[in-house]
Amino acid sequence: MRDQSTRPTRRGVLFGGAAVAAGALATACTSNKEKDDPAPAAQTGALGGDNDKPGKQVTIGFSAPAADHGWTAAIAKNAEAQAKRYKDVTFKPVQPTNDINQQISAVESLISEKVNVLVMLPNDGEQLNQVARKAMDAGIPVINLDRVFPDKLSYRTWIGGDNYGMGVSAGHYIGKKLKAKGVSNPVIVEIQGIATLPLTQDRSKGFADALKSYGYSVTAKQDAKFTVETGNQVASNLLQAHKKIDALWNHDDDQGVGVLAAIKQSGRKEFFMVGGAGSANAMREIKSGGGVLEATVTYPPTMAASAVRLGRLLAQGKGMADLVELEPPQSITLASETVTRDNVDRYLPLGFES
Repeated sequence: MRDQSTRPTRRGVLFGGAAVAAGALATACTSNKEKDDPAPAAQTGALGGDNDKPGKQVTIGFSAPAADHGWTAAIAKNAEAQAKRYKDVTFKPVQPTNDINQQISAVESLISEKVNVLVMLPNDGEQLNQVARKAMDAGIPVINLDRVFPDKLSYRTWIGGDNYGMGVSAGHYIGKKLKAKGVSNPVIVEIQGIATLPLTQDRSKGFADALKSYGYSVTAKQDAKFTVETGNQVASNLLQAHKKIDALWNHDDDQGVGVLAAIKQSGRKEFFMVGGAGSANAMREIKSGGGVLEATVTYPPTMAASAVRLGRLLAQGKGMADLVELEPPQSITLASETVTRDNVDRYLPLGFES
């Protein structure tokens, strides 16, 4: 689902023979110190292939919401780091903001400067639709990142995650494990982000649909507003309300910091937990073992690095090397993948710090 307010999937997208791990929500903030962030593979991987050879000089404008939590902070870092990989790219970011009018003004300044491409993660797709259309009408291709503009004439290419797919991935992990254990009537708890958002509703629907295929359903769910504090409160409430739980899915690893703190404080270990988005701290918890968190389903911010690569290809009139078509596609929906202890080392470089 490409929601107007989405946030917070990894998929390998090949550009000129170089694999780009393009992958991992609204608000949550713990530590976003740059020194703590591992460099994603999309930043550290060696470039190669004809598409990565220096070409026409291009200026890529970039606009995104304020980096006030792990996922959005990583969006900006991924975009900037990827742009620095190319000698033929000038990266021109504007001040990140959560104010709609300020973002509109900032994008208008990039249009006035006549950047070659605009990579844009809007605070709200509908409210920023008009200024994106203005860029397109001015001949500036717009790479619409994650939160989709309702008017397809407002963007050249959309790239983002799959909210419904996150729920499906979480549901299959939980369903398969409970079925293998022979559990017939499990207590399954779901901690959402913001319940009223379409992105959250899509995640919950995907989760319910996947569980249904195993004959299971959600016992109880409550939203935690995508914040650490509320995640802690909601988890505490659910633990008190249910003396026995078999499985728990938390939609967001940022708020999951609070969820895990509540679980550890309770001393409860009879259930297992699946996270959401693919944060590095969640992956480290999974790798360490011994706790309830066994997996997380991805919605990684490396999509911003892929957006920069797509923008460069468009500005230089190039296509994606592993596709027959001469130009990049109009939309790319990234798959949500499941990170477990078995494969965590592969995904950890893509994680973001909550």
